[in-house]
Amino acid sequence: MRFERCKRLFSKFEHLKDLRVLICGVGGVGGYALDCLYRSGIKDITIIDYDVFDETNQNRQIGSEFVGEKKVEVLSRMYKGINAIDLKLTPENINTIDFNDYDVVIDAIDDLKAKIALIKKAYPKIISSMGAAKRIDPTKIRIDSIWKTNTDPFAKKVRDKLKKEQFKGDFKVVFSIEKPIECNMGSFVGVTGAFGFALCSEVVKDFV
Repeated sequence: MRFERCKRLFSKFEHLKDLRVLICGVGGVGGYALDCLYRSGIKDITIIDYDVFDETNQNRQIGSEFVGEKKVEVLSRMYKGINAIDLKLTPENINTIDFNDYDVVIDAIDDLKAKIALIKKAYPKIISSMGAAKRIDPTKIRIDSIWKTNTDPFAKKVRDKLKKEQFKGDFKVVFSIEKPIECNMGSFVGVTGAFGFALCSEVVKDFV
């Protein structure tokens, strides 16, 4: 049976498979979160993204062999039964989304303004990815409160913006304690993919 080994491992597999999960952003991090959740037996998954696959995505993104095609269209073919929404998330349209339809919201987007809006609107259902680029060591990945992140310039921007907007909630994030390497747009699937797997793992642990 397809999920027999998951059932042996997860004592509450029947509950887990009925989770309603929304993944915002299915690039180098979100795509691997999708793959992990799907292979773990979660059936009700919705993905949101607006981008098309580019040749430069092929070092790290699932489905990127389909250059020029919409990410949500490719991934909905690869992962049968998921729900796909072709949408560029902005602070404005995030406020129109009904997050009551989901049990968990995975934030794997890079745009800071949209990220802050998503965190505020989806809280407390959210788990968020911080900066995965410019790093090469997946053993330095951590999962902790947003307020306990360190060595991550992007996480600092998120914290500072949340403080400025007087957000006092606490939620988990995936981040790296590895100091970013100084380079332009560098990324490594060993880290970006591991971020996605860490997001998936945290969701599974919370519900089994």
